[in-house]
Amino acid sequence: MQSGQKNTICLYSQESVNDLRATIQQTKENGYDMMVCSLVVSKVNNMISLTNEERNFSRSDIILESQEWSNNIIAKINDEFDCDSENDAIRLHSEKMLSREIDFADHVITYGFSLLKLTGAQTTNLARIVSSKQLKGQLLLEVPMVDPKSLVATWCTTGPNDSAEYEDPWNWWNTFRSTADFSSKLSIALELSSDIPSKIEITRWQGEPVGCLIVPSQLFVRNNNNYPVLSRAHQNLILSFKEIMSNIAVMVKCNMEDGSLRYYSDYLKNLLSRNPNTDPMYGFDDILETPLQPLYDNLDGYTYEVFEADPIKYLYYQKAIEKALIDLVKEDEIETKTTVVMVVGAGRGPLLRSSLNAAAKSGRKIKLYAIEKNPHAINSLQSLIDELWSDKDIELIAKDMRDFHPPEKADILVSELLGSFGDNELSPECLDGAQKLLKPTGISIPSKYTSYINPVMSSRVYNLIRRCSERSTPRERITTPQNHAEHMYVIYLKNAYHIASPEALFTFEHPNWSDRIDNSRFKTVSFETEIDCVLTGFAGYFDTVLYKDIVLSIHPLSHSKGLASWFPAFFPLMEPVQLRKGEKVTTSFWRCVAPNKVWYEWCLSKPIPSHIHNLKGIHYAIYL
Repeated sequence: MQSGQKNTICLYSQESVNDLRATIQQTKENGYDMMVCSLVVSKVNNMISLTNEERNFSRSDIILESQEWSNNIIAKINDEFDCDSENDAIRLHSEKMLSREIDFADHVITYGFSLLKLTGAQTTNLARIVSSKQLKGQLLLEVPMVDPKSLVATWCTTGPNDSAEYEDPWNWWNTFRSTADFSSKLSIALELSSDIPSKIEITRWQGEPVGCLIVPSQLFVRNNNNYPVLSRAHQNLILSFKEIMSNIAVMVKCNMEDGSLRYYSDYLKNLLSRNPNTDPMYGFDDILETPLQPLYDNLDGYTYEVFEADPIKYLYYQKAIEKALIDLVKEDEIETKTTVVMVVGAGRGPLLRSSLNAAAKSGRKIKLYAIEKNPHAINSLQSLIDELWSDKDIELIAKDMRDFHPPEKADILVSELLGSFGDNELSPECLDGAQKLLKPTGISIPSKYTSYINPVMSSRVYNLIRRCSERSTPRERITTPQNHAEHMYVIYLKNAYHIASPEALFTFEHPNWSDRIDNSRFKTVSFETEIDCVLTGFAGYFDTVLYKDIVLSIHPLSHSKGLASWFPAFFPLMEPVQLRKGEKVTTSFWRCVAPNKVWYEWCLSKPIPSHIHNLKGIHYAIYL
């Protein structure tokens, strides 16, 4: 949910509003950006058939201008309808009136927001009606974070005491959106309660498309100065959602006559503004990117610049090279021994700079070979050598590393061909082909890397991928790489729930002096589900040992602080899979190698079998 403000503060009044223009002015004066308004009043219990009075069932759309409707009003759909009632008269009337309300809301609030409350999991017919509408705007489904019956039981001794009677409101939402085919038009208005659910339940909600948080006015308490404030636990809860979804709206549910309206607004705006987003990757959240293929394509200047700005990666490379130089050249050999360092895939020179800095810090002499195939990067390297490093012993080689035959072999071979999945930029194939440049006793930096995967739930990513597929023709989906649901992606996952911790998949070590080198791999891994959720794909990570104890990692549990060069990989599933608590997820992954390309295949075997995605690399491959 977004508006002109970075964080929208809304007012949710529970009564119908007659004078909209006056109410809009009042909400603005009280510091709110939008208000929730019941556009129509249609009671099920006293109307079974349409009468003449019902034909004019709502106020006229001309009482406000279109911009005021869209920017200041959220349409509240009547929640007294029961489209899944066993009483046919009630069901048919509810269907008719609900359809009219949704149509009218879409008419006056074009590309805006409507609000519909869910009160249980029996919503199959309701979901069908909503799905049949070609909504221009977004439908917010109001869902409580905690089952209201459990809150009643907390305060009333006569209420139900058996926890088995309580429902998980997430299942209400999941049933509705699954029936509605995971429509991207649906998002959640999540109502907070006095009880805060467990951490894992909160984390699961943060993997869903939550458009706004509803804060009932009863949750505010008075501080020493008699101003309404939220408890520390509720503050932290709101801020945790803001960290995941930076543009999330906050809605206060109260009576229009509440004398503290302005104070609620001021407090929430202050809470959100004093905790700014400091994530250096802000702006890249949940954006699908195609992985780079630097061996097949020449990278452009912008891409080089982005990677060169990483504050951590090249510092770690420098430490690894420095440690390797110290190990190779003893103190009594400093003046007499020169170490040959070859940088394969030199780009625009950051690894050359790391090598020179390492040599200066360790006091060792080096001769540098810069090997690069990109003709545009060659120009940049030549300029650096001429203008900055003219006094250094550097030789520039404009060739593919696999085709270079050096006059001498390297003591240290340095590369940065690692991708988000470790081996997806063909580092194994490149370094295996280039290790003829290395002495038998030489050091490869990196020396080892391992890929990892874990199951993920993300409606947002699933819909992004599906939207790409829908723009392709049926013929393209079958015969060309246009089948986006069977691609590997790179994505900075924020709006996602990680179902289980990552498990190791493939490992490669360099140099590899085996007689027969085979870089194809196959492995099956299993995970256990901790809570009901939906599996939409697998996230991929890697860590690498540059040299000895110098390690770079994007593994969630060991992520190198400040490392920004690599986002996680993502392997989608064609169809979401419903998971229950305690269920086992078993998946198989293949790394397949052909003379001209490398590709991944993956499939699910538990809890239900899926087809093998990207079979034979027909939809996505990395070219040699």
